[in-house]
Amino acid sequence: MSTQSSAPSDAEVAERVESLLAKMTIVEKAGQLTQFFYFNLPPSEEIEDRLNTDFSRQPAMVEAALSEGKAGALLFVTDPAEVNRLQRLAVDGNRHGIPALFGFDVIHGLRTILPVPIAMAASWDPAVIEQGQAVAAREARAVGIHWTFAPMADIARDPRWGRIIEGAGEDPYLGAAVAAAQVRGFQGADFGAPDRIIAGPKHFAGYGAALGGRDYDEVNLSDAELWNVYLPPFKAAVDAGAGNIMTAYMPLNGIPATGNEWLFRDVLRGQWGFDGFVVSDAQAVHNLKTHGFAENLTDAGVRAVTTGIDLEMAIGDPAYAHLPEAVDAGLVDEAALDACVRRILATKIRLGLLDQPYVDEDHARAVLADPAHRAVARTAAQRAAVLLRNEGDLLPLTGQGSIAVIGPLADSRRDTIGPWVFDYDSAETVTVLQGIRDRAGTDVQVSYAAGIRSAQRTFASMFDMWGDNTPADAGDFDDTAELDRAVAAARNADVAVVVLGEWQNMIGEAASRSSLELPGDQLALLQAVAATGTPVVLLVMNGRPLDLRWAAENIPAILDIWYPGTQGGTAVADLLFGDVSPGGKLPFTWPRTVGQLPMIYSHTTSHEPDNQGKRYWDEQSTPLFPFGHGLSYGRFDYSEPTLDRDSITAGETVTVSVTVTNTGTREADEVAQLYIRQRYGTAARPIRELKGFQRITLAPGASQTLTFPLGPDELRYWNAAAKDWVIDSTSIDVFVGGDCTATQNVSFTITG
Repeated sequence: MSTQSSAPSDAEVAERVESLLAKMTIVEKAGQLTQFFYFNLPPSEEIEDRLNTDFSRQPAMVEAALSEGKAGALLFVTDPAEVNRLQRLAVDGNRHGIPALFGFDVIHGLRTILPVPIAMAASWDPAVIEQGQAVAAREARAVGIHWTFAPMADIARDPRWGRIIEGAGEDPYLGAAVAAAQVRGFQGADFGAPDRIIAGPKHFAGYGAALGGRDYDEVNLSDAELWNVYLPPFKAAVDAGAGNIMTAYMPLNGIPATGNEWLFRDVLRGQWGFDGFVVSDAQAVHNLKTHGFAENLTDAGVRAVTTGIDLEMAIGDPAYAHLPEAVDAGLVDEAALDACVRRILATKIRLGLLDQPYVDEDHARAVLADPAHRAVARTAAQRAAVLLRNEGDLLPLTGQGSIAVIGPLADSRRDTIGPWVFDYDSAETVTVLQGIRDRAGTDVQVSYAAGIRSAQRTFASMFDMWGDNTPADAGDFDDTAELDRAVAAARNADVAVVVLGEWQNMIGEAASRSSLELPGDQLALLQAVAATGTPVVLLVMNGRPLDLRWAAENIPAILDIWYPGTQGGTAVADLLFGDVSPGGKLPFTWPRTVGQLPMIYSHTTSHEPDNQGKRYWDEQSTPLFPFGHGLSYGRFDYSEPTLDRDSITAGETVTVSVTVTNTGTREADEVAQLYIRQRYGTAARPIRELKGFQRITLAPGASQTLTFPLGPDELRYWNAAAKDWVIDSTSIDVFVGGDCTATQNVSFTITG
């Protein structure tokens, strides 16, 4: 594989762009602004119905577009030989030899699958997140992928929304840190490096606030909520150097995001200075007509180009194919097309594609087989797990002679790696059962029973159509006999490890839920196992909070393992047996029931704050587990925080110091979290806001003093009345501890 000795200068890029642009026809320009799905898959009525595409014609149609210079990018191609074949069609298909960009959903790994993004956020460890996405980038670039549609920077405050699994949860400060880490991992320090890919933060903007948590539904956000909550992760991603931004499907305050000039021209490019390229989500330019915003496809293309959407992601007839006629009719100026084409060409030049468009297939095979990538995935899964409950220190497991592993997810390779993966190697995935057996060895007897059938998957996500989702027990299955077998296994074991949650196709895009209950008969299985009297460890495999009210009262140990990825079972065994201590923290508030939603920790005081936990007559209005919660095998004490000054003026910085001590008997990790509360000012502010965190490892008895700066970036907020960012003259309370309920505090004032 070729390498680049140095990146071209801005002047060199601009000169090459203008030279190409001057020779291009309007039709060629429109082609550079069009990206096609390339599904070289067996015909499927289900796929064709969902995507409104005739797959018998689709590959030939795309290949013809490449050969005629009418396609500038493709997606969903991961075979290096196929990438090279299609790239030759693109290079030979236009007079200028301009290659195509290849994009793909590299969300949490390509061949090596990392824990799902919400799990990576639960690590509260930007370094591990960055390292994981660097592995994903290396594998992707090796096979010919140039950019990914990730990270998803959308804030998700309603866990009914299936795409909560792709993001970092409810908090803008944590979300910003996670988004920036992913961009650094994907792109590296040098844009266009041969082992990195372009990061494409999505979906700009507000997509996670869909009504009722229903994917694709409209979003209505106040200016204050948009600026203070939903935009900061995108701003952090842009500041980290993201080379691409993807549009959102839905209308934002009545204006479809893909045609929202304020979002893209005023905010993204004007205020933030973003100079990369913007791609529509799939069919989102088409949807300007669906929304009742554009009159027809020609109008949709004109509106999108005018907004500054550089690349249309299309499945069938592209709206941008109508741009030449729109220019001829005077509906849009050719200069608008030129501005978009410049950004696409500049990206291809910076990636080195005009000089080396092809893939080294031998190198690709070597990269995909690199065992170091699996080690990164194992570490990530270890650090993502969140210990929710551990009464009587049941964990870590020590001295047990027999373990019963129970549950339909315990030995499911497909569910272990989670959704949004397409190019995985199922054979190398380590399930929870396999991980426990490998770690336990011959000294511990490990039995297994599914307990209930995997075939109780009654819902399917949009992308369940790819990959092997056939339940292992899809054939003959005696429900009563299997439940009895699970109960007997638990009764005869020293401890029962029960693995429950959602099957991976129940969460993700187009997979929202109206309930958070454990699906199928899983709760009944858990209750039957617990009734044996054998100590129970519950492992939760999930991407959203689930209704664990019964478990939280009756099961002594609960470990959230998420969908832990390729090395998930190995990492889970490491955690269960105490080889490492869990140290992850929740990136969202865990509600008791779906009826509490949305529920966030950073709400305002409102009326009668003393009754905040009594808003419902039939249920507490407090969470089951608070934001930032997570236990470990250590015990941590926090000193009273101190300040380097008691008062600052707006624009100055105060430094907070706190000492954390591990008073336990095991080395363990803690995530120290800093929250602020503004007592008064020109707006009512949240009772707590995360403004700093650090993950540390402490040996038994060891202490570490941490410092946190609080300056303009942490203390300012968007004020709806002022329509601007402000720092009030006020008093600020600072809380430091292990979650958002931290009690150790100190105060300072802001004057002037």
